[in-house]
Amino acid sequence: MLHIFSKEEIFEQLRSLGVPTDRPVTVHTSLKAVGEVEGRGEGLLDMLIEYVTADGGLLCIPTHTWHRCDGRITLDIASDDVCIGTLPKIASIRKDAHRSLNPTHSLAIFGSSEKAEAFAALDDSLYSSSDPSGCLGSFIGYDGFILLIGVGQEKNTFLHVIEDMNGVSNRLSSEPYPASVRLSDGSIINKPLKLIAPREIGDVSQRYPKLEPAFRLGGAIKYGKIGNADVQLCSARKIAGIFSDIIKKSDGRELFTDESPLPEELYK
Repeated sequence: MLHIFSKEEIFEQLRSLGVPTDRPVTVHTSLKAVGEVEGRGEGLLDMLIEYVTADGGLLCIPTHTWHRCDGRITLDIASDDVCIGTLPKIASIRKDAHRSLNPTHSLAIFGSSEKAEAFAALDDSLYSSSDPSGCLGSFIGYDGFILLIGVGQEKNTFLHVIEDMNGVSNRLSSEPYPASVRLSDGSIINKPLKLIAPREIGDVSQRYPKLEPAFRLGGAIKYGKIGNADVQLCSARKIAGIFSDIIKKSDGRELFTDESPLPEELYK
């Protein structure tokens, strides 16, 4: 018989994992990996919002639209046209969501209106999709967390921010892309910015799982379950420190163009 996970079961799993309720948490999710939950995708989102925001925290759901860098309006606030899964699609048009204005890597932010609006505003002025001064970069100062539900480090957008912060070469387009945002009132604003992973280097994020042993050794990851899904709860502050040290020790070497393991001398 198919098991349908209840709110009480999901909450217990979140508590066991140590997911905080008083700071920003961004969530990347595979609903297929989670399995059946009361209320399906909408129900799981309701549970995550209620749990993470209980003590003033902010739940941040990535609502990426980089697939629209083809001459269209890059981000349409009123649209659910996102490119990274079902939960982001649901989150993107909820009335209680505060959408940040990163044209390619926006967040749907849930929590108290005052806090969520102030947090979303960090994405108002960006030089790149992974600008460390934006919402995701602020996870370091806020001691926030990344929750990977049924997915691995290849989905951890925060890692692009750390590379940007450390000036890793070949990660951003050489020129700004003429991105634009259509606001909820229909008006359009231009927000040009440099894009992540230009064609000449490819998608390095597919090899970010090479970093997991270093993060694990440095105590940056806790493992658990949400529904049936394997989960990683990652400290943004610890990951930033570990990855920044690795970048410095690599002395300009490219670490993510092949499948070879990360050299242990970079993190042990």
